[in-house]
Amino acid sequence: MPKFSIITVTYNAEKFIKKTMQSVANQSFKDFEYIIIDGNSKDKTLEIINNFQSLPENFKGLCEPDSGLYDAMNKGLAMATGEFVWFINAGNAIYSPYTLEKINSEISNLKSQIDIIYGQSLIVNENGKPLGERHKIAPKILTKNSFLNGLVVCHQSILVRREIAQNYNLNYTVSADYDWVLNAFEKSQENLYIDDYLSKFMTSGISAQKRKLSWKERFKIMKNHFGLLKTLFAHILIILKYPFSRKYL
Repeated sequence: MPKFSIITVTYNAEKFIKKTMQSVANQSFKDFEYIIIDGNSKDKTLEIINNFQSLPENFKGLCEPDSGLYDAMNKGLAMATGEFVWFINAGNAIYSPYTLEKINSEISNLKSQIDIIYGQSLIVNENGKPLGERHKIAPKILTKNSFLNGLVVCHQSILVRREIAQNYNLNYTVSADYDWVLNAFEKSQENLYIDDYLSKFMTSGISAQKRKLSWKERFKIMKNHFGLLKTLFAHILIILKYPFSRKYL
C-alpha cells in the first residue's frame, strides 16, 4: 500500500494540467500513487497526459463523463489505496519538490497515528505568479470549531487518512469540499500542522452567481454541523470582517 494517494481531477485543462503533473512527478519522496480523473475533456488535456514523460510508476487514470467536480473526486477516492488522500486538482501544484518528503518526515517522527495533515497555501495567478497567502490562514491548532470562520484550510493543503475520508455530498455543487473537511475533522483523533506551504492554489475569476451559491451552500453546511444560532453569529462576524480582508478565497 502506498503512503499517499495524490488525486488530480481535470476537465478541459490543457493550459494547466502539465504544471500540476510536473509538481507531482518532481517529488523527491516516491512512495505514492498518482490518480488522474478526467471528465472526458474535449481539448488537448488527454493528449498532454498521455504524452507526459515523467509519469510516476504507480499511475492510474480514468477518463469518462461525470456529473461534476465532486462526482469526479469521489471516483478518485474509490480508486485510492494509499494511507492518505491528497487532492491537487488541475491548475494547482504541490508547493516544492520536497513537500511530500517533509510531510513524511514529520509523520515518521511521531509515535501516535495522525488522521489529518494540513498546512498553508500560496495563492498564484494563472501564470504562476505569487499573489500572497489566503486571507484565511490555517491556524496551528485546528479543531472543528475553527471552521465557524469558514474553510480556514485550503482544500489543496489538507491530507486526510483514507479510512476517515467519506465521499463528497453531491447535493452541494460548489461547496462540498467544506462539508467534506468538516466530516473528516469530526472523525479525526489527531491532526498535524506543517508549518510551511503545502500547495500553490491558482485563483481564477469566480462569477458573482457562483459566489452567491457558495455562500448559500456554506450557510446550509454550517447550520447542519453547528446549528442555527452558532451559524448566524459566525456569519455576522464574517460579514463584519469581509471588507477588510484580502479577497484571495
